[in-house]
Order: sequence, then C-alpha cells, then structure tokens
Amino acid sequence: MADPHTQGHDHHDHDHGDDQPHAPVEEKGGGEYALMAEAMRQLLVEKGVITADEFREQIERMDSRSPALGARMVARAWVDPAYKARLLKDGSAAAEELLDITVAPLRLIVVENKPKLHNMIVCTLCSCYPRNVLGLPPDWYKSRPYRSRAVSEPRAVLAEFGTVLPDDVEVRVHDSTADMRYLVLPMRPAGTEGWSEEKLAAIVTRDTMIGVTEPRADA
Repeated sequence: MADPHTQGHDHHDHDHGDDQPHAPVEEKGGGEYALMAEAMRQLLVEKGVITADEFREQIERMDSRSPALGARMVARAWVDPAYKARLLKDGSAAAEELLDITVAPLRLIVVENKPKLHNMIVCTLCSCYPRNVLGLPPDWYKSRPYRSRAVSEPRAVLAEFGTVLPDDVEVRVHDSTADMRYLVLPMRPAGTEGWSEEKLAAIVTRDTMIGVTEPRADA
C-alpha cells in the first residue's frame, strides 16, 4: 500500500543519479525563477518586511546548507539501527538531533528504499524541497518536464539518470507540499562493510536522496 503522504503517486505499472544536469528533464529559460526572486526581494525590502542586510544573512545561511548534511543522516542510519528507526519515525526530530538545525514547522518525512521498493521525490506544483538538509534544489528538479514526467513515467525518468530497475521493483513517487518534505534513505551498497561513517557519507549524493540515482561503493 502506498505511503499515506504520497498523494496517490504510487506507481506499480509505470515507473521512473548522479549530480550532473540531465538534458531530457531540463527546461530552458530557468531565468524566470531568478527574476521572480529578485522582484520579491525588492518588494519585501520596499515594504519594510525585511532589510537588505537581513535578506543577505538569510541567503548566506541557506547557501551554507548542502547535501552533505543529508548525507550525514543517511550514513548514520546505515551504521546505527536505533538512529535509523528514529529517522524513519520523525525525520524532523532526527535532523535536529544529529545536525542541530531546526526543520520545524516543516515536516520532514524519510522514506526507505528496499530491495523491492524504490522511492523518488518530486513537487508537482512548484519546487518544494528539503533545503534544510539538501541545500538549494537543482534546476532540473524545478523544471516542468521533471515535475510532470516523474509522476506519469517515473521509470523512464530514472533511466535517463542511469537508474534502471528490475520490473519487479515497485517505484513509489512522493509529492512534496508546502509544509511537508521528503528525503530518500537509499540502500547501503554492497562492499561497504567496515567503512567509517565519514567514508559512507562521501558516497551519498544529492541525487541519491532525491531518489533518481543509487549510491555506489566505487563512487
């Protein structure tokens, strides 16, 4: 049965990693986002809602966030079953516990990949994304082709990222919302037994936590 928060995007018959741009799901003209962001910034400053310095500080704080934060969570879950249980139960609390960052009031839901289940995340309406633990979303994640095709043909999209799954693996697509974000807990690759937590974190990329690729021991 689908996760109750997938909003119906649980695909069994039609299914969809690395950190490089992928032409099939990219969309030209991404400059509209920059224009809208700049217009919003100017409006907020003009209305006195926020000062230019405060805005700059917020941007610098957000820019300091990166996929390395989420990778630490994944690596810890791989080596610590108790932490993994807490992560799957309450992603927001687990992020705050390990990283000492505040995720609330957003709800971070962590979904686990298994041998017969592969998860991927999307935001079909806009570009909701777990920025607190992954930093800024890639351009392709915000593009219309990805947002629509991840739901309608997830296996095809995954294949374009180099992730080809057996037919008996269910692909489940999770649709983020304004107050709810998803993070994929990928499966630990074979051949990583005995690795340190730091070494494990190094093979966990942004795309593996979005669910479009899988971590590799030889990465």
